[in-house]
Amino acid sequence: MTKKQKQLAKEKAKAIVAQMTPEEICFQLRYDSKAVERLGIPEYNYWNEALHGVARAGTATSFPQAIALAAMFDEKLMFQVADAISTEGRAKYNAASKRGDRDIYKGLTFWSPNINIFRDPRWGRGHETYGEDPYLTASLGVAFVKGMQGEGDTLKTAACAKHYAVHSGPEHLRHEFNAVVSKKDLWETYLPAFEALVKEADVEAVMGAYNAVYGEPACGSEFLLTEILREKWGFDGHVVSDCWAIADFHNHHKVTATPRESAAKALKAGCDLNCGNTYLHLMSALQDGLTTEQELRSAAERVLTTRFRLGILGGKGSEYDAIPFDANDSPKNRALADKAALESMVLLKNDGILPLDKTKLKKIAVIGPNADSRIPLKGNYYGTSAEYITVLEGIRRAVGDEVRVHYAEGCHMYRAASEFLTGRDNRLAEAIAASEDADVTVLVLGLDETIEGEEGFSGADDAAFDVGGNDFDQRAYFDADGTTQGGDKKDLNLPKPQRKLLEAIIAAGKPVILVLMAGSALDLRYADEHCKAVLNAWYPGGRGGLAVGKILFGEASPCGKLPVTFYSRNEDLPDFLDYSMANRTYRYFTGDVLYPFGYGLTYGSLKVEDASCNGNTVTAAVKNPGNCTVKDVVQVYYKADSEFAPVNPVLVGFIKAEIAANETKTVTVGLSSNTFTVVNEDGVRIPAASGTLYVGFGQPDKRTETLTGQRSIKLEVR
Repeated sequence: MTKKQKQLAKEKAKAIVAQMTPEEICFQLRYDSKAVERLGIPEYNYWNEALHGVARAGTATSFPQAIALAAMFDEKLMFQVADAISTEGRAKYNAASKRGDRDIYKGLTFWSPNINIFRDPRWGRGHETYGEDPYLTASLGVAFVKGMQGEGDTLKTAACAKHYAVHSGPEHLRHEFNAVVSKKDLWETYLPAFEALVKEADVEAVMGAYNAVYGEPACGSEFLLTEILREKWGFDGHVVSDCWAIADFHNHHKVTATPRESAAKALKAGCDLNCGNTYLHLMSALQDGLTTEQELRSAAERVLTTRFRLGILGGKGSEYDAIPFDANDSPKNRALADKAALESMVLLKNDGILPLDKTKLKKIAVIGPNADSRIPLKGNYYGTSAEYITVLEGIRRAVGDEVRVHYAEGCHMYRAASEFLTGRDNRLAEAIAASEDADVTVLVLGLDETIEGEEGFSGADDAAFDVGGNDFDQRAYFDADGTTQGGDKKDLNLPKPQRKLLEAIIAAGKPVILVLMAGSALDLRYADEHCKAVLNAWYPGGRGGLAVGKILFGEASPCGKLPVTFYSRNEDLPDFLDYSMANRTYRYFTGDVLYPFGYGLTYGSLKVEDASCNGNTVTAAVKNPGNCTVKDVVQVYYKADSEFAPVNPVLVGFIKAEIAANETKTVTVGLSSNTFTVVNEDGVRIPAASGTLYVGFGQPDKRTETLTGQRSIKLEVR
């Protein structure tokens, strides 16, 4: 939208709100807003989700989970994914609204993306994010928002940056937790992505977090919502609370005594829309003098401006009204989801066994609790895929009838047994037999949303399976591993039954390829030592097993990169409650890691032969000495000569490059506008134009060099 079109929408909203009574205004400030028939305003539900596809509204294309989309390291592909999602959102809205269906999850205001920093691998919702790096998160978040909102005369859909701010667990304390961080960490780590989405992507909405920041609940923080968001950054969209977060003011944070005080505090701070029901008390707050009619009107103007910008209020309509129902779950979008799954998977180890040659195999064993499960395909906040292709099915499609496929579950995801009335490890013997009878074993382990996820949505907590005395062995079915708390992981270990299965299959003596399906870093030291290959498939979307099969058998080469660090051991992690960035993420971690941020192998090997820097652009000559086309991510890191620089070089630019066999191509990488700056202890960004740039296919650290056999090119900047 142009500035003129945006301003016109504001004027229309102001004019219509001027005709409303205070009671009518209050009903417009709830996520489930009521109709004002005399003014031609239909009811509208603002709550919709599109984390990696239109969610909770029936059939839609199922893209890989957000953390997997981040692993693509590809802004263009991210834009295409978001554009497809917004097309499907419009198709669904057009069909539903024409039939009078204005229910929850049927609107055009999508509460995505989640751009919180995945600061600690134990956080259950980390897989909703774009990883641990502020620049990567900002770059991909901007691309996602632009794809969602479109470039038309009206917004295609309205995106929402969440959860603002300083939010990344623990889940079981989120309603009362107070995040206290240094000014440097606040402005260097926790706020840059939000600032980028406001200034560069013009995101239409921002969602406040559950937690408090410096003692003030985020949804009632004038510091966050007024001083920074509106005054410093110039945000002119609307702010929505996280769901029932305003009730936390009096129930958990204890900064107010009553719901009406909480409602008034949130409104005064700049929270326009309430996901929850605390704004039912706004009229009482007005009558008690806790808020003013002008504060109510200003909030309503901002909220209704969004609906005018979408072209769904005022009668004029939108150019996107013509998107037909069959644009949803189209063959084109399914193909795009397949491509995203392929480009998101990260090859962590390969001793040469991959890709497999099916002409040299007679039997293959596919084993593990995630091998034939739909749950880990979906991640969380998902829609219904028209077709589910598990890893087992993807491998069967890849080998056809030429190779015999043995399948065994091996173990339950986290329970000691997978059936009632059996003893522990009731599927282990079958798995060992399958592995021993095969030429190679693909072991599919990991997690799913029942283990890592949002508070109240995961199901593997100890308490969830507490059956009292556990009187006899047959009740081993209920013996949960206790790996989670409130959706967060307690540690980096695979659940105990899976660790036992992994060791047993390794002991069976056949070559083992581990396919990991999870949304976060795990301790894979044993697997790295004993497995021939390790492929991280994340939560790859409804048809994600197809991509696994293609990569394992060489129909495609992996090219994903880790957006998070895979640490070596639990003991390396700081206290989960500590929000300081000291010794956290690749930028500040000082120990040894198993798999570094930015790392990922391919079936080929590109080489940066030369590089130069001109202003905020790096130009690199990339050579492919092999006999097949290779796709990889050129990454640029910067280490400033400053006392305020992070401990390690930081990512400042990246681009995915595809180089044909025996070709050398010149690649141009645009650098972050903040590249030659640092943030001081006062939270102020200052120039730091002297330092070193590193150009390569990963971090310029020793572990990456060991794993890849390559060193980054150094460019001194003075």
